[in-house]
Amino acid sequence: MEENEEQIKFLLREFSSHINFYLKNQIEDTYQKLKDIEHFIPFSKYIYIWELYKYRYLLFKGMLDKAELQRELLHKQKKNFSQHEDYLFRYYNAVFLMWKSQYKNADEILDDLFNENNIESFNGELLYHRAFIKSSLEQSGHAIHFGKLALQIFMNEHNFIRILHTLMLLGINYTHSNIYEEAEACFQHLIRNAEIVKEENLLPQVFHNMGYLQQKMKNFKQALYYFERSIKIQPIQNHDYLVTLYVVGELYYSLNSLENAKDCFQKVNTLAKELSNKKFILLTDFYLLYMESPVKGFKFLESKVIPYLEEANEHTDYITNCYKMLADYYNSEGKVMDAVKYLNKIT
Repeated sequence: MEENEEQIKFLLREFSSHINFYLKNQIEDTYQKLKDIEHFIPFSKYIYIWELYKYRYLLFKGMLDKAELQRELLHKQKKNFSQHEDYLFRYYNAVFLMWKSQYKNADEILDDLFNENNIESFNGELLYHRAFIKSSLEQSGHAIHFGKLALQIFMNEHNFIRILHTLMLLGINYTHSNIYEEAEACFQHLIRNAEIVKEENLLPQVFHNMGYLQQKMKNFKQALYYFERSIKIQPIQNHDYLVTLYVVGELYYSLNSLENAKDCFQKVNTLAKELSNKKFILLTDFYLLYMESPVKGFKFLESKVIPYLEEANEHTDYITNCYKMLADYYNSEGKVMDAVKYLNKIT
């Protein structure tokens, strides 16, 4: 039993390290080794740590239904947890809620953990998740703060994959904060190094975000270049492809290349229907209708698109753009009060 306990201790430590370093293949190998000796673990002092790590593994794999069952099982045992085990359970619950897009609840759990513990004792993984949740709540200043703390730890550990993930997060939030030079540096570093550490699957997102940055900087041709690079290496039947193609359509429209814009919006509309994505069905319906009849287009935008976006609590960028278009339209029509109404919604 002593021999097995040493092996369990070693494998659990190895498993935790692999999770922190985002080493997918090694995680599977170590998890299987632990499963092979699982019948010994209830007789060791690591019984709850192992159950907690199984919870973390299921979250890492995105297996949320199984993770929820494991969470319920652990909840029944929580009165037996040590202080460290209780900390892990609460942290993993925050990750679970993050996966479920319940960012406010996840943030409250991490806020409690941060208030109870010394920030210097936190690892890069937890700081990264804190930054990710803050980013999802559109609190870019906080996301940058925690992202920089995570990045420093990952750099000290030579945790190359997590360095890239954190640079992506920082680049996005620097962009939203209009800190363009820092954002561009993050994305350039990602483009140079994603292939080196064999994280090519990050590149479509990097190119998309670099395109968005260039668009915000009014470098429209550069933006189009990066968006099109993103599209070329994305699988077609997914949400990310839909988002990038829609942005390309908007960019063509703003450049007055209306035929190219129409072609993009028609493709997005078709794909959005296949993926049952109501937001992009409505947004592209608006543009396609507007290009035929501006009056009908804006009526549709005001009566159908904006109410849906407001009710769905969609990302600020989409709804702000709609408010701005309506404000500009009403202003050009001399309907100043209507224009002011939508300008007030922006602020």
